[in-house]
Amino acid sequence: MTYTLVQGVMTRDVVTVREDTPYKAIAELMGSRKVSALPVLGPDAEVVGVVSEADLLVKAGYANPFDEVSMLERRRTRPKTAGSLASQLMTSPAVTIGPTETIAVAARCMNREKVKHLPVVDKFGELVGIVSRGDLLSIYVRPDDVIRDAIVADVFHRVLWVEPPEISVEVTDGIVTLEGQVEQRSFLGIAEHLCMAVEGVVGVVDKFTYDNDDRALRPLLGRS
Repeated sequence: MTYTLVQGVMTRDVVTVREDTPYKAIAELMGSRKVSALPVLGPDAEVVGVVSEADLLVKAGYANPFDEVSMLERRRTRPKTAGSLASQLMTSPAVTIGPTETIAVAARCMNREKVKHLPVVDKFGELVGIVSRGDLLSIYVRPDDVIRDAIVADVFHRVLWVEPPEISVEVTDGIVTLEGQVEQRSFLGIAEHLCMAVEGVVGVVDKFTYDNDDRALRPLLGRS
């Protein structure tokens, strides 16, 4: 099966700032280019961090000394509240990803690192794009007929060696419904697992029937 790579969904025309770019210029750039995060480049054009709307909002939320905010919270936010340059406002070090990683890897990375954007760098460390959560979710707008064709070709024809008319595959709003008569019950779990790996699939409804429940034989395997 083939999987969408980061380079297939990333934005290539990346707007960047330097470490000495001031707060106001960053905010204006985000507004004019309609982006919510900007990679910050160091002296050798390497990605040293990412400055986002969330980083800028820290100053907006805590700048007023007369607001009722706890001392602990003010102490925690002081570095960014007092910051006026990208180097002081950005989240660093930058979490990056390669263009040939799959979007599944990128999604896990975002979730693990709790970030919404990943600068994309090549093997030389050069910035080649940026990918957002919205970019990764784009696979879920694949047309149902495209998803069905991928399941029939990649799952049932190439891997399981069975295809229509022996089985029925229907896809509605990303939900896959499987029907047909198969020989072994274990086939059901395998088919569902493989279908869920197809990009764009939201869920699988298994309506298969089977001739033999081979799961009952598993405890006997390995016995002398």
